[in-house]
Amino acid sequence: MRRITRIALPAPTQRALDRRQNKVDGKLEAGTLNAESEWKSARKTKPLKSALCTLKIMAGHRERCMYCCDSHGTDIDHFWPKSGYPDRMFLWPNLLLSCTECGRFKGNLFPVQDGLPELVNPTAENPWQFLDFDPETGVVVARYDVAANAENPKGVETVRILQLDRREALNDGYRKTWRRLVTAVEAALQQQSLDVGNLVSALRDADDHGLLGW
Repeated sequence: MRRITRIALPAPTQRALDRRQNKVDGKLEAGTLNAESEWKSARKTKPLKSALCTLKIMAGHRERCMYCCDSHGTDIDHFWPKSGYPDRMFLWPNLLLSCTECGRFKGNLFPVQDGLPELVNPTAENPWQFLDFDPETGVVVARYDVAANAENPKGVETVRILQLDRREALNDGYRKTWRRLVTAVEAALQQQSLDVGNLVSALRDADDHGLLGW
């Protein structure tokens, strides 16, 4: 997982999403809202396709899932699930790019503590404040909080919900990325004169899973 910088939507797309959200809010107040039907009717429209395109730009040229950074991001995920939080259904900060597997694992699982989500939002916070990485196994785990003498609760829930410690293919990908990063550093150190610019470029090229942040 890596920190993702959210960019603004094209103005017409933002206005269209605002109108959609106003419509949802009205139906919610009237008690006539069917969240799944509302999203399904909007999903194939031009504004939602534009929003998906913007999310893919945010994710980078490989268009990786914003949760696992491994699989291709294929669809829009509601960070706050639309079924439980329809008042956020078309809010731009609530939309993420997800792969099929992460979307299936997450579903409507969304633990909240004191009104705040216990799931890492990579577009709103640095995931590595809550998560840690084991280079030997390639497994992403919850960061240990020395002061609290316990694992970070948000890290624990993120690992549990996305099953980051149970996905062998994902763990293998993280481990391979780590080895590429190590190889890039070792190659740079063998040069007579260290070219920092070339090293940074090589590390970025090798970092498929956001491990530089870690």
